[in-house]
Amino acid sequence: MKLSFESGKPLFIQLKELMRTDIAAGKYSPGEKLPGVRDLALWANVNPNTMQRALSDLEAEGLLETRGTSGRFVCQDPAVIDGAKRQILGELAYSFLLKCRELGIDSSEAKQIIDIIIKDSFEERNDTENE
Repeated sequence: MKLSFESGKPLFIQLKELMRTDIAAGKYSPGEKLPGVRDLALWANVNPNTMQRALSDLEAEGLLETRGTSGRFVCQDPAVIDGAKRQILGELAYSFLLKCRELGIDSSEAKQIIDIIIKDSFEERNDTENE
């Protein structure tokens, strides 16, 4: 898989965000051992030092833990993983609200937009499930 990165944003931050999302979404299970730094760097097509920095930051956040020489593992604390989900969603919500403000949309209109999106997405999901 070819990853694409944003210009102007440090790679290690983008990798950290990607890995945080993968952990929060359950792509890596609690307690699962991660591939080594070099393997992850090859996968992402980045320098191992860049990947190491991203993983170290995730470890500092508590999402990863190093077990001696056995490698890095995803944390097993559901509260930490839920905290990562909330952080991701909070950042997305904040970005959405900033864009609304930029477009001259007030908070009540923004809520209406969210309600419509939620309604539409659940209707689409229900339609797909009923097929």
